[in-house]
Amino acid sequence: MLSPWRSESYWLLWLAFVGLFAGKITGAYLPAFGVCVLIYLGRHLAQINRLLLWLRGGGKIPVGSGIWEEIYFLNYRLRRRNKTRKKRLLRMLERFRTATAALPDATIVLGPRDEIDWFNDAAGSLLGLRKTDLGQQVVNLVRYPRFAEFLRASEYGTTLSMPTPANEKNQLEIRVVPYGDDLRLLIAQDVTQLRFMERVRSDFVANVSHELRTPLTVLKGYLETLGDEHPPLPERYGKIFRRMEEQTERMQNLVDGLLSLTRLESGSGSPQREVDVGRLLRGICEEYGLISDAHAELELKLESSAGLVGSEAELRSAFSNLIGNALKYTPPEGRVSVGWREQDGGLVAEVADNGPGIAEEHLPRLTERFYRVEPEDGRRRGGAGLGLAIVKHVLSRHDGELKVASSLGKGSRFSCHFPGKRAIRRSA
Repeated sequence: MLSPWRSESYWLLWLAFVGLFAGKITGAYLPAFGVCVLIYLGRHLAQINRLLLWLRGGGKIPVGSGIWEEIYFLNYRLRRRNKTRKKRLLRMLERFRTATAALPDATIVLGPRDEIDWFNDAAGSLLGLRKTDLGQQVVNLVRYPRFAEFLRASEYGTTLSMPTPANEKNQLEIRVVPYGDDLRLLIAQDVTQLRFMERVRSDFVANVSHELRTPLTVLKGYLETLGDEHPPLPERYGKIFRRMEEQTERMQNLVDGLLSLTRLESGSGSPQREVDVGRLLRGICEEYGLISDAHAELELKLESSAGLVGSEAELRSAFSNLIGNALKYTPPEGRVSVGWREQDGGLVAEVADNGPGIAEEHLPRLTERFYRVEPEDGRRRGGAGLGLAIVKHVLSRHDGELKVASSLGKGSRFSCHFPGKRAIRRSA
């Protein structure tokens, strides 16, 4: 096959020869060449019309010559590629829909106006949707006030817990994921069994901890009575009873910590009211100063008079744990600094020390329950590993965040960040 442009040049040469020959015979060169140009343009117009008809209706590829043969071939190859790509995309879409339909979680594709574009079988069973509901707004089908508010808020990083429309005893956890242009993916997971297991675990811990308190109290009372005997017990027995008393005290702290965590996780707690954080921190520091003089120097810096909306009992527990940990791990010649200040529109309570510090690999796990970091000196501090877990839960209930910065040999800094919406600012 000749090159398209070479073939087209043959057409031009042939028409030029015909025009020259006709002009020589008739003596009218200009009209002869004009007729040849019209013939050339008419040929192209006819090919354009054939191309347009083929693009509209499809069918067999037209036959052309010159440059039009190449144009027809390239269009045919492009249409074949698009057809193959379309088939591949349809197969991928079908596989995606098949896989999504098999998911145990309810999945709904929402349009710009929260209308239902598509949903899987799980959405039909959990949310009571039917095929005829396609195109309907989901808030008109799932009638739950908090659900409508959740969609309007467009807070994609949060989740919503709500009962299922079919059975209010079952619980759903709903999240919304944006994608594409004004499209959102609504995912609803049945968490009934998960909530039941959490409640069983919480009840078990609470019941066991509560039942342990009575025998521990009795045992502790007898040990204190034996320790106060007159005349005193022999030294070898006294040492044994002191050791037993220490372990009983440790067990008592563990039970109290578990009960506190259970109360925090269950959502029950003290009522929310204005808390004078400066006065609270001052009282905690004074209490630790009265307990013993054999700890690091304790310094209090109150740079703000702002209060906080929250539970004073829970905040006292969180701050006491942070200050107590700092004093426990800082040597007597060290210093522990406690501060309260405003920062970036919010409030920050900070406990810093110049103790041995914490290795970087331990920082992500500090707030896990029962996770403890033993210092390099090998001395056990006797903690239960629940203090920072309690701090994390308290801050979560107060919309706060715990940030930890530490390095070996340079001390640690624990910062409790509270949002500005909980601040109560007063004149100094």
